Amino acid sequence: MTMNHEEEDPLRATFMYGAGDVRVTEVPDPAIVDPTDAIVRVVRACICGSDLHPYHSLPDTPTGSSMGHECVGVVEDIGAEVTTIEKGDLVITPFAWSDGTCEFCRAGLQTSCRHGGFWNAGDVAGMQAEALRVPLADGTLVAVPVDENSPLIPSLLTLSDVYGTGYHAAIKAGVGPHTTVTVIGDGAVGLMAVLSAKQLGAERIILMGRHTDRTDLGRDYGATDVVTERSDEGIARVRDLTGGDGTHVVIEAVGHMPAYEQAVGTVRAGGVISRVGVPQYEEAPIGFGSLFGPNITLTGGPAPARAYIDTLLPRVLSGDVDPGRVFDAEVPLADVARGYQAMDSRSALKVLVTP
Repeated sequence: MTMNHEEEDPLRATFMYGAGDVRVTEVPDPAIVDPTDAIVRVVRACICGSDLHPYHSLPDTPTGSSMGHECVGVVEDIGAEVTTIEKGDLVITPFAWSDGTCEFCRAGLQTSCRHGGFWNAGDVAGMQAEALRVPLADGTLVAVPVDENSPLIPSLLTLSDVYGTGYHAAIKAGVGPHTTVTVIGDGAVGLMAVLSAKQLGAERIILMGRHTDRTDLGRDYGATDVVTERSDEGIARVRDLTGGDGTHVVIEAVGHMPAYEQAVGTVRAGGVISRVGVPQYEEAPIGFGSLFGPNITLTGGPAPARAYIDTLLPRVLSGDVDPGRVFDAEVPLADVARGYQAMDSRSALKVLVTP
């Protein structure tokens, strides 16, 4: 079945045709292909910091590349084998789709699902759109007990990626009481890493960032110190704050080599570097002088956001935490290119997209 759109009102979706070239394009209505599919009408999508990587570097792509991997939406249709969600449910759509039953999903690693995948690949389109087909809906979608007009929508949307990613970084690093943490990057993921480290009991959280509005929010989320310096100066400042040792954990939430080098410079002997910024480099120092000699652990990776939703959702629903504060701008889908420009210029932290 397909969504009901009048011929004069075709479905719209975001495509990128090259670096900086973002357009909203008419596309066919999504339809059930497999009996495990669902069709979701997008209520809110958003632009991710990782979307800026192709925004800077995507080669000319005549057919365009669909965009978006975070949304909250309403289920419009379900396949014959879907049992855990119903038409009309408001659902969170994580940034990877997964069956929920394979050995990796059962181990909480849905990003390695044997039968799943990531949005914007093959015949699975993106979420910066008015609607989408969701494969393996039972394993992927999470229904929430609010409607599409709830003020909680922005916070629920963070559970599709950035909140789960920040939490994943902290969990993989073993953050707990008496842990000291450095978070490199004051983007949405870095701020969610601060919030997560605070929730897990970290006693000191140093946020490395230089945008005051963002680092102020980081303090609200639990950062005890802010370091605005970068490179060697930033490393020296963190070392100074920690008696020369560095911190037990460093969360690298940027993805560029200078951030990784800061991580190596600020982690204490025996500590953990947890990387969740999508790496924009192929090689990183791991030899004797960097990680091997001081017994440093390197961890991280794409966050299985679906694995953390059940843990993080109750505090969002209760209002105990407000991760949706990372959204500081909103654009209609028709103006999504303006949202990319705002995030690229750092005039916006994270942009909501309203179909």
